[in-house]
Amino acid sequence: MDDSTLWWLMTGAAIVAELLTGTFYLLMLAIGLAAGALAAHLGADMAVQLVVAAVVGGGAVFACYLVRRRSPGVQPAASNRDVNLDVGETVQVDAWNPDGTAQVRYRGAQWTVLLRPGNAPSPGLHRVAEVVGSRLLVDKI
Repeated sequence: MDDSTLWWLMTGAAIVAELLTGTFYLLMLAIGLAAGALAAHLGADMAVQLVVAAVVGGGAVFACYLVRRRSPGVQPAASNRDVNLDVGETVQVDAWNPDGTAQVRYRGAQWTVLLRPGNAPSPGLHRVAEVVGSRLLVDKI
């Protein structure tokens, strides 16, 4: 069996492992293994193939690490408008209970509303900042 065939089989195994585990870094290592296969196709000896695979795979993993580190943190689903369409909507609070909650009618149902810390309870329009279970966490507008 040719060296390139072994490299391609290892590349396929790394891709299958990535699909089973969801680890994106395995895909970067598979790119390195594919580079080793291309080096084998070009007639390089085994030492050069190993160096090419290690440098390309390691470089791809490091580049992926740098890109992920510089990207902004992911917002939790409860306060992410892309996930929860209630975030950013407004509700009318008529009166607050002594325990800091209120009842509002929103989307055809009764909801319990809580104020986010740092807000004073006052009636009026409030914006939904987060959904915690079946409760709306709101800010005064």
